Amino acid sequence: METSVATTTTGTPSRGKVVAALLAIYFIWGSTYLGLRFGLEGFPPFLLNGIRFIIAGGIMFVVLRSRGEGSPTPRQWRNLILMGIPLFVGGLSLVTLAEDLGVGSGVTATAIAMTPVWAALWSGLFGQWPVRHEWIGLIVGLLGVLVLAQEGDFRSSAVGTLLVVISPIFWSFGSIWGPRLDLPKGLIAPAAQLLSGGVLLTLIGLGRGERIVEMPPASAWLAMAYLIFFGSIIAYTSYFYLIRTVRPTLATSYAYVNPIVAVALGLTLGGEVITGPIFIALPMILLGVALVASAQKGATVGKIRPLPNAPLEEVA
Repeated sequence: METSVATTTTGTPSRGKVVAALLAIYFIWGSTYLGLRFGLEGFPPFLLNGIRFIIAGGIMFVVLRSRGEGSPTPRQWRNLILMGIPLFVGGLSLVTLAEDLGVGSGVTATAIAMTPVWAALWSGLFGQWPVRHEWIGLIVGLLGVLVLAQEGDFRSSAVGTLLVVISPIFWSFGSIWGPRLDLPKGLIAPAAQLLSGGVLLTLIGLGRGERIVEMPPASAWLAMAYLIFFGSIIAYTSYFYLIRTVRPTLATSYAYVNPIVAVALGLTLGGEVITGPIFIALPMILLGVALVASAQKGATVGKIRPLPNAPLEEVA
């Protein structure tokens, strides 16, 4: 049986880097739901994500290799692909399919707010249950999102709604399980994962019969560029850093803030009108995030406990 060493960072992470990474995923990923909506105007779902990941991962991989970063071993490539299946295929692709079926970006962002809850449960199965402040923060934040859900139009297809409910289960599992595998150190890990994940999604898309039959409109190309450089290179790299550095509930707390960003973009770009719920939901969500973040101080970072019979080595 193989023994893979978890690559999560031990010790106290840099507060500045953690804050910068959190801000990136809070605000950039809150806008990518709208970016996906525009991208789907010219690209089919799996090819949209496959192409953007290949380009983003390819750029990062070439730049890092030119700077002397080592390439992942065959085993690490395998682990990156395995980690990418629940993240990209089970998580992100289901979200994109849901939006392709007509589920709105605000609805999607709100449904994804269950991610911290699922992450907390998956993390608990690995031996790292949330502490009391985190549980309170999870509950308060989730209640805030439920209040915020009253703000938008939640009438959508049953299949699409089911997809956005299931997707955070896969995404949170990949986020908690993946860093416990033997992965490369440094930025080469997210670069290689984006690259391999992009190839995987492209193959799935072609297998589903997806084709780009005509030139996508300018809005779709702009959305693609935004998703490549901001949604993938900046935000996903930030998220990869967080899931290997801080407690899972903090790393996934972006799911509580993203709906606020999505609603704000709907107001500015979609001409929507806000009503009372947002003024109640906003302080609840921010309080939830603050409670989750407060549990980070003094917590043991990088302490990984495997599931029974899992081929993982605990990192002290």
